[in-house]
Amino acid sequence: MNKLLLIILVFLLFVSIVSCNRQKVPVTSKDKSGKTENIAVNRVPKAGGYTAVSGDYGPSSITRQIMQDRKGNFWFATGEGIIRYDGVSFTNFTSSEGLRRVPVFSVLEDKAGNIWFGTIGAGVYRYDGTSFTNFTTKEGLAHDRIGCLYEDKMGSIWIGTEGGISVYDGKSFRNFTTNEGLSNNDVNSIKADNTGNLWIGTRGDALFYDGATFNKLKNNEGRVFTNVRSIIVDSKGQIWLGGAAGLWRTDGYSFTNFTRNFVGYVYEDKKGNIWTSSEAPDNRRHWILSRYDESSLHDDNPTVTSILRQDGMFFGIWEDRDEGIWLGTLNGVCRYDGNFFYCSK
Repeated sequence: MNKLLLIILVFLLFVSIVSCNRQKVPVTSKDKSGKTENIAVNRVPKAGGYTAVSGDYGPSSITRQIMQDRKGNFWFATGEGIIRYDGVSFTNFTSSEGLRRVPVFSVLEDKAGNIWFGTIGAGVYRYDGTSFTNFTTKEGLAHDRIGCLYEDKMGSIWIGTEGGISVYDGKSFRNFTTNEGLSNNDVNSIKADNTGNLWIGTRGDALFYDGATFNKLKNNEGRVFTNVRSIIVDSKGQIWLGGAAGLWRTDGYSFTNFTRNFVGYVYEDKKGNIWTSSEAPDNRRHWILSRYDESSLHDDNPTVTSILRQDGMFFGIWEDRDEGIWLGTLNGVCRYDGNFFYCSK
């Protein structure tokens, strides 16, 4: 009897060790200065460890953008469509709400609290909290495949499409294409600086728009930025560009380069740290989530921490109210709490 009990105790101890090892996987990563830190990754089963109700589920396919609205809800732009997470459960919006089943690449909350979604093939949807309104080429949109959304200080919605830029003033659309000065009609990113001028990333040359003309962006060496995927304006008013030429910062006059590796997304957290997703220098199939420390951004060698490396691209990055970092992946979404990653798949 005692021998049998001993066998059972040994077996339970083994199961406990295996289980713990599955939950926390140490990842070793190095920054530019050679500093090494160990970060544990917690792989959570599908549904992200959250409670899913009424048959709804968390993101399990490519998640291109993440946004937390003023009410605290999270919105995920995914290959499965629109998914909302209220902190307890997920809601998947489907054809029952009048939506077409198409991938969604972008999401924006406007000043009035409406949520806008850019789709691949069905134009733009606006959600007022009750119902969806769809805008397509029939209503004047330049193209039904949407790359980005931006609201200017006047409340107009700028929509980057594969057929140019559409500006919606609440009543009608005004379109800009190569005929009006765009370098390429496939638009990735649009942001306004503190003076109201627009910075535009396209699949071709990046542009600066002063309200009258589109001008090509060139670095200190006179080279034009091409295929800029992500543009942000940080809390100090400086512009960051991420794309085929790497990561760059400008004050509008001179440019500073941080990496030449392809950068897909750029984000500033509440502390002023800059987060990026970029190709690994030694393997283009691998992508790295990195953090540039705010205190060293103006140093010759800023402190860069490689947080996570994986096979496949990282997408939209977002900081929640609890300072957790969310990011989209090819298989859903992950949240990083500073120690562990919690992933939907």
